[in-house]
Amino acid sequence: MTRKLTNLLFDFGGVLINIDYGLTVDAMRRHGSAIEFTQAAQAELFDQMETGQLTPDQFRAGLRQHYGLTATDAELDAAWNAMLLDVPAERLALIAELRAQGHQTALLSNTNHIHIEEINRRLKTQYGLEHGIADCLDRVFYSQQVGLRKPGEEIFHHALREMNWKAEETLFIEDSPQHIATAQRLGLHTLFLTPPLTLLDALPAALRAFPNRESTAPPAA
Repeated sequence: MTRKLTNLLFDFGGVLINIDYGLTVDAMRRHGSAIEFTQAAQAELFDQMETGQLTPDQFRAGLRQHYGLTATDAELDAAWNAMLLDVPAERLALIAELRAQGHQTALLSNTNHIHIEEINRRLKTQYGLEHGIADCLDRVFYSQQVGLRKPGEEIFHHALREMNWKAEETLFIEDSPQHIATAQRLGLHTLFLTPPLTLLDALPAALRAFPNRESTAPPAA
């Protein structure tokens, strides 16, 4: 019996929204020091912020304490948000098309209150989305709200339980190899989205190829 690939679990940064971590690192450096924050790894302060252990005020205080940054709250927020670029309309249109075809969709994102607020503000201004990206999907799972983050397994289990999804019927679309690795261990199908791949060409191709191609994964080291 042929299995259906009906569920689509999206990462946010680098998949739906364009992102450039270097812009935030550069912006923070202009306020006094480089921060320990990249796509691959980050300092504990950022983990705590992304799992809801810190309020925005505590996060800003931590930036000042740990990195010696001298900036106002607004300046720190602007530097922290500098990495956030655009959400192309074509990606939102693709999600709408896939939902119309019967796919269930959800977002699984390591993020934080400051970024969520800024992204949703932009999406409301640009596209009229009253609740931001949540208006485009069946459900959103933010690490800051769940209290868990990728690449830990439990946040994947949480999303699958909440959606009542089976791992073998779910495709996880992500641009970080460490998160792809966790999803594969748990039996999800995966689409490793790195340049020059884009969501617009890679996702429809992956869905057309199923079940002949079980998953796409990072190239072997």
